[in-house]
Amino acid sequence: MECHFDPSLAKRYHSRSQCIRILTESWVQAHMYCPRCGHAELNHCPNNQAVADFYCPQCGNEYELKSKSGLPGHKIADGAYEAFIQRITSDRNPDFFILSYDPDALCVTHFWIVPKHFFVPRIVEKRKPLGTNAKRAGWVGCNILFDEIPVQGRITVIQNGMEVSRDTVLHQVRAADRLYTEGLQARGWLMDVLQCINQIQADIFTLDQVYAFEPVLAERHRSNQHIRPKIRQQLQLLRDRGFLSFLGSGVYKKAIPGGGG
Repeated sequence: MECHFDPSLAKRYHSRSQCIRILTESWVQAHMYCPRCGHAELNHCPNNQAVADFYCPQCGNEYELKSKSGLPGHKIADGAYEAFIQRITSDRNPDFFILSYDPDALCVTHFWIVPKHFFVPRIVEKRKPLGTNAKRAGWVGCNILFDEIPVQGRITVIQNGMEVSRDTVLHQVRAADRLYTEGLQARGWLMDVLQCINQIQADIFTLDQVYAFEPVLAERHRSNQHIRPKIRQQLQLLRDRGFLSFLGSGVYKKAIPGGGG
């Protein structure tokens, strides 16, 4: 997979943001395949379609592209907060492409796919409204908290300019789909407990180690007064879906991130 942009495509644009948009979108259309079905090409959505940037002509899956100079770090700036929340909580929310590029070398350095069900409102940070002197006074943007997305949902396509094999990407996307859960609240619980487990360094851990996150989970789910039973329920779901093994006596073993048991 060629990782360099074609700078000739942006020659007639003067705005840096426009140039980057043209270069990154053109790169995706020229080089990226559908990580859902493996189809070799993606099509650009019509310009007036606000839901997504690309779609697969074979399976119909939609993708939205987010680009950032350098590594994402903790946050990726996005557009209007309310519009973004409506998009990720709708029945037609897209999967996301996260593209990291080198602005000097004009090339893709890292590229991830984040399946749609990993996007929950908690990982979207509401920014302060623009001040009264701003051109769009009162406008409220948002940030995507990239490192709050569980690693199982940050599926690498390119790392340090090197492509991960297509078969590996397709396998990890299929594995990540086992974490799909109906209902926004249920999805939020599963992602929160999974992220807590990911913070435990050892592959083998105990129920008490997960209980240590009870204050964090109680703060995130204030309407739930039964945090520990809810934790056990999520652990059972993760076991049933192949992301954990139960070793007995309150002891669990992690599966390979994004993969089977």
